[in-house]
Amino acid sequence: MRIDSPKTRLKRDLRRLFRNMDFTCRRNDERFAEIYLQLGWAWEFLALQCRHWDGFRRTREGHDACRICGKIKGTDDGWFLFPSKGPVTLGQKRFPHKRRDCPDKKAAMIDAGTIRFHGAKLSVEVHDGYKTNWPGSKHAMNIAADRIVRVIEGDVECWLDSHLVHVKWKRPDGRRRKPVYGGFPWELPKKLLRKFPVILEHADRGRLVGVNILISPHPRRKR
Repeated sequence: MRIDSPKTRLKRDLRRLFRNMDFTCRRNDERFAEIYLQLGWAWEFLALQCRHWDGFRRTREGHDACRICGKIKGTDDGWFLFPSKGPVTLGQKRFPHKRRDCPDKKAAMIDAGTIRFHGAKLSVEVHDGYKTNWPGSKHAMNIAADRIVRVIEGDVECWLDSHLVHVKWKRPDGRRRKPVYGGFPWELPKKLLRKFPVILEHADRGRLVGVNILISPHPRRKR
């Protein structure tokens, strides 16, 4: 019986893996994107076993890649691989599940993560209800279970949770603001409404379906 060498067996496994990855990345589907991520982990595992017996080849980007596993010379051994085209999927959508409040935030935390993607920052936090104290005091309060998504792009931050969609932007000079006031549109005088370019979208029966906020660029300060 013929026994293949580790080098021959690794080459065969990598060829099979690359064919599976090429087939999967052409499918524009969320389920296939998750399979592609798992295949990327398999690629990482196989690349750790490669001793780069056949040397490196020069890529168009000017890097040295292994002729067997494709690993770039001098890079770390850990990475995440995503399809170059189509949707990128990382993790699963999770929600709070416990009915009782947890003793603290650490015990209530279900999932939390932050990623910077092409210059934008996205953070997701999912937690059950828990007890805590008011900042700077010993008075206890209950924090409701929630799923919070925050997107930060430049000076604009969008906050989304189970009951609120909040959009705000920072001052361009970084100075602290004075206390922020709030009010419904009919509570504001006309001279202030001229400064609030807000367009409300509604369905045929008057149900709110969208809010458009026109943001003008901040004028530059004269030096």
